[in-house]
Amino acid sequence: MKPRPPTGRRTVDLLVRGWAVVSALVGIGALIWILSGVIIRGVGALNLGFFTRLPAPPGMGGGGVANAILGTAAMTLGATLVSVPIGLFSGIYLAEFGQDSRVADQSRFSANVLMGMPSIIVGLFAYALVVLPLGHFSGYAGIVALAILMVPVITRITEDMLRLVPNTLRESALALGAPRWKVTLGVVIRAARSGLITGILLAVARVSGETAPLLFTALDSPYWFNSLSGPTPNLMVTIFNYAMSPYDDWVSLAWGASLVITVGVLAVTLMTRFILRTRS
Repeated sequence: MKPRPPTGRRTVDLLVRGWAVVSALVGIGALIWILSGVIIRGVGALNLGFFTRLPAPPGMGGGGVANAILGTAAMTLGATLVSVPIGLFSGIYLAEFGQDSRVADQSRFSANVLMGMPSIIVGLFAYALVVLPLGHFSGYAGIVALAILMVPVITRITEDMLRLVPNTLRESALALGAPRWKVTLGVVIRAARSGLITGILLAVARVSGETAPLLFTALDSPYWFNSLSGPTPNLMVTIFNYAMSPYDDWVSLAWGASLVITVGVLAVTLMTRFILRTRS
């Protein structure tokens, strides 16, 4: 075989490396641009009243988004409480019991489809499932929509993390006479707990900035909320409404709320990376 000169391969290698570096710099530059814009425009709206007061009437200065912050926290917490058990047990079934069965294959396919489902479609589904039968918007409908978005993420990450646990751990526990369910809960899940926590945090970050599902379910409210049975204030819809308003003070509050959400998602992401680094 006649050897080929290395010049062509080196040229292709340099081109690919250069394109990869340029692509990475473009992505980093876009991220810095967005973050700097949000920080510069949003930090001026942050004060004590921003976190403690209700929104002010149109055209009046002051006010805050305390009700939206509490509503967002309540719905995110509710969606987490609903989705985590479903996602964890689904992932456990796929990794430990169902494995390559027909039901497991269909479940994986359904989870993959749901992960790529546009959030507005999920919002419409929750609207038809909860809002229409009840006859009004509610925070519970928002929890349903957010939970539907979280379940497939938790399910797939749970399955992947459990499959990374060496089979020798399972075999050793089974050899000692422990039943399969106790091996799964006491050995396998304990070995993969860091990855499972990571999956939950990623699912929370996934829904932290979703606006479309809440437009069809929780809607919004300018008042304090006593329960989730009615329209519930939330940061995402508040930003959507305030950013398009003609009032400068509302636009400023929208930038401040955007900064709060960005910092929250960034904190969850950094926490996830820290857990992964600790696990490794």
